[in-house]
Amino acid sequence: MTSSPLARLLRPQTIAVFGGREARRVMEQCDRMGFAGEIWPVHPKLDEVLGRPCYRSLTDLPAAPDAAFVGVNRTLTVDIVRGLSRAGAGGAVCYASGFSEATAELADGAELQQALVEAAGDMPILGPNCYGLINSLDGALLWPDQHGMKRVERGVAILTQSSNIAINLTMQTRGLPIAYVVTAGNQAQTSLADVACALIDDPRVTAVGLHVEGFGDLSAVERLAAIARRSKKPVVVLKVGRSEQAKQAAVSHTASLSGSDAVADAVLARLGIGRVQSLPALLETLKLLHVAGPLPSRAISSMSCSGGEASLMADAAVGRNVEFPGLQPQQLPRLRRALGEMVTLSNPLDYHTFVWGDFVRQTEAFSAMFEGGYALNLVVLDFPRGDRCDASEWAMTADAVITAASATGALAGLLATLPENMPEPVADRLMANGIVAFSGIDEAVIAAEVAAGIGQAWQAPPPPPLLDVPPLDGEIETLTEADAKTELAACGLPVPWGLQAFSPLEAAERAERLGFPVVLKGLGIAHKTEAGAVALNLRDRQAVSNAAAKMASNAGYLVEKMIDPPVAELIIGAIRDPVFGLSLTVGAGGIFVELLEDSVILPLPATKAEIQTAILRLKLAKLIYGYRGRPKGDLDAAVAAIAAAADYVVKNAARLEELDINPLMVLPEGRGVAAVDALIRRRR
Repeated sequence: MTSSPLARLLRPQTIAVFGGREARRVMEQCDRMGFAGEIWPVHPKLDEVLGRPCYRSLTDLPAAPDAAFVGVNRTLTVDIVRGLSRAGAGGAVCYASGFSEATAELADGAELQQALVEAAGDMPILGPNCYGLINSLDGALLWPDQHGMKRVERGVAILTQSSNIAINLTMQTRGLPIAYVVTAGNQAQTSLADVACALIDDPRVTAVGLHVEGFGDLSAVERLAAIARRSKKPVVVLKVGRSEQAKQAAVSHTASLSGSDAVADAVLARLGIGRVQSLPALLETLKLLHVAGPLPSRAISSMSCSGGEASLMADAAVGRNVEFPGLQPQQLPRLRRALGEMVTLSNPLDYHTFVWGDFVRQTEAFSAMFEGGYALNLVVLDFPRGDRCDASEWAMTADAVITAASATGALAGLLATLPENMPEPVADRLMANGIVAFSGIDEAVIAAEVAAGIGQAWQAPPPPPLLDVPPLDGEIETLTEADAKTELAACGLPVPWGLQAFSPLEAAERAERLGFPVVLKGLGIAHKTEAGAVALNLRDRQAVSNAAAKMASNAGYLVEKMIDPPVAELIIGAIRDPVFGLSLTVGAGGIFVELLEDSVILPLPATKAEIQTAILRLKLAKLIYGYRGRPKGDLDAAVAAIAAAADYVVKNAARLEELDINPLMVLPEGRGVAAVDALIRRRR
């Protein structure tokens, strides 16, 4: 274990507690969990607390404590933290509220938080406005309340900004061994990512789960991902914010596709950090990662003694990036011998009740299924109520799963469809025997999907550093379509042949030079189609002149050669996210942007292979491959054009605010592509 700056705070041997009621509770919790180190209460009036002598002030302590719980008012907190830092303490939990989280109520909240950070100096602090931490490996708690944890020898770490959510998570009865719970409150100095990196350093930690409201620092997330990958300690995130209203498309369609939540999904996937959307899914995913780590593939199997459960399992995989592959030929004879002639052999498998209560035949059937090469093998089993029913035959089935998994070396999970039907003692025993005790079908499938996604990311070479270029200061300007296309063409993006004009007569003359049919567009208008500023397939001078007169564009006109009908239309865009910076959006273009919501976000830089994979993930890819006998599109040209746009974004990252190419027309195979509309917003 290397020496992290947070090591003394997270794994203390001496703890000082400051304050009254909350400080006493910290001592009570340490005693209940059997903390073997020393605890030093500090109070100006008390002589002893819970049988321990009380020190009048910080200066009276026998040594600088490894960790301190500061449970006093907000102004005194700053003074105590300053004293701890000067004394050489290992770190402090700042319990008090009334800092930057309360600026609406307290005018000096932000100022006081800055004073707290300055007082801490190089000494790590958690908070303010947080409960602190529970270390159940060593029984060390800086935690002023009850909780549901117990001593463990190894387990997962859970980190959250919310102290109340932390308490709730400690009360889980799902068999998940939790090594650490840490709350970060305002994250004034130490972020959740900082703590996660330090906890991964503990060899007793198997995986890390984070509940976050947002990421403040892209580099910290990248560092966490790199450390997790190097240490083989997977990280899964529950990031709130999916309900955030999509950014309003003030000038482009790209903005409607790439809200910060979608960008976060793409960045986390690139980095090999899993993401879930609920607390139950977070716990179930952590259970799988604790037992097995990332999965090597997305192939799973399922067995149940009910066709209804088999159907629920199959349905749960719809829309999820997991699969139930068919049974292998070598499995069939063995399954048939174990289960009899009346069972339909499939995956998911309804094994009926012919082997129920027969340990030997159940073990044989489970073993045959587990040898199919699946990354995860699930057996659906809801235990009966312990107060009214006899669960002995269910326990026998669990024993058969344990035996079969041990004999085959396969990863298995026992899945209760309802959480209350997986008793905690059963879950504890299963987990101790390397069987994932899942609660909930959807959550189990999500866990498999997330674990496989991490596995896929880790199997690839480490990704290059993400594009992280802060924007320059300066007023934002919007280029005309003509100027935007000129810039993009210089980067290798194919655009239609076009000429500018500044009057209806000049537009007609330009059209004649280009050759009919042409397209006429009014410049300086954001949503041209909606504003009537686009006229297609104009076939003579008079048609061009009439169309230009109707547009009455103050910025002039763009006359372009008409492009042949495409096989498909794509959108390419980039927009700056406040945390993750610029990323690329590729999706169904033209009028289908918001209608289909068929898009993929690519963190930058992106390779041509990643771009092609992104295109193939689109529903629109069927058109490019020649849907129902239609001509195939020029996929290679589309990939090259998107790569050129990505290169433009990377090279202009400091100035660029927004790029929108819609549509990029994908022509039949061998005939290329054409960017028929483009918008660029950048800083002067």
